[in-house]
Amino acid sequence: MTETVNVLITVPFEDALIAQLHERYPNLNITVHPSTAGEEAPAEIWAEAEVIYTFRELPQEDLAPKLRWIQFHAAGVDRHIEHPLLSRENLQITTLSGGNAPQVAEHALALMLALGHNLPAILADQSRNKWSASRSERFQPGELINSTVGIVGFGSVGRHLARLLKSFNVKVLASKRDLSQLEFRGYPQESETDENLAHRLYPGKALRTLFKDCDFVVITLPLTEETRGIIGAKQLNALKPTAYLVDVSRGGILDHEALIEALNDEKLAGAALDVFPQEPLPADSPLWALPNVIVSPHVAGFSPHYQKRAMALFIENMERYLADEELLNKVDLSRGY
Repeated sequence: MTETVNVLITVPFEDALIAQLHERYPNLNITVHPSTAGEEAPAEIWAEAEVIYTFRELPQEDLAPKLRWIQFHAAGVDRHIEHPLLSRENLQITTLSGGNAPQVAEHALALMLALGHNLPAILADQSRNKWSASRSERFQPGELINSTVGIVGFGSVGRHLARLLKSFNVKVLASKRDLSQLEFRGYPQESETDENLAHRLYPGKALRTLFKDCDFVVITLPLTEETRGIIGAKQLNALKPTAYLVDVSRGGILDHEALIEALNDEKLAGAALDVFPQEPLPADSPLWALPNVIVSPHVAGFSPHYQKRAMALFIENMERYLADEELLNKVDLSRGY
């Protein structure tokens, strides 16, 4: 593909990163028009765009007749899945899945260690200027080392977390949608198979079997019609009372009413949540007051390196697009991700 390609970018990338894209592909006609709503971009820009790099901004279907590829600046497309533009024939849709894997996996690891080593209770004592006289009993840790960790959803984040956990000598149990596909086909491209990263693989319908053996469970699923509410009372009741739950996925996958009941009934030792069905988390939510819960305000994906990683993925996919090759992180609308 040698003709000029019109690219519209609605994300405020740093100038140096846009220059990097210009230098790599001089045949691109790049328009950067940061906006908070699609209608803020002039109609003539949408009309000429063949490629759109966007976070949430999408045009009405009839405003972008030349559009052939949408690259989203996020890992999930659950907010956009019903947009009529996405169902257009011959339109390629890709996500940033994998571009945020390092920071989300690190955040999950931090939450696991914080729960296991009783940081919520320790910080509560600190806020009261209190040194616990019974600290040897209160602060016995649930150690991560040599433990069993369940990872629900074994995409880019789950796989990156599995690598981080290797130094803790943990036993990784992972669930995934398709057990017949053991090679990872997303971004970044990897040589390791799921079998090399996990000790055992489970289908999505076997979560209770997976949960019963785990000391920690981490949720990293995308939000789809299939995964909405997939973790409820039946799955939570399968956990050990000493187990911890960490959610860095999407609000709506974990049933929070069932979680609150399980925590109150001491069905699990604690939970750390970065995502919620309603965000911000309402001030009257019981989760705020539970002593064994960490409320993280949907920040796992934040990173000072996010734009750099995003541009690296876009450049890789642009290389493939211009060569008429298969793009990475293509969305399957029938699956919802």
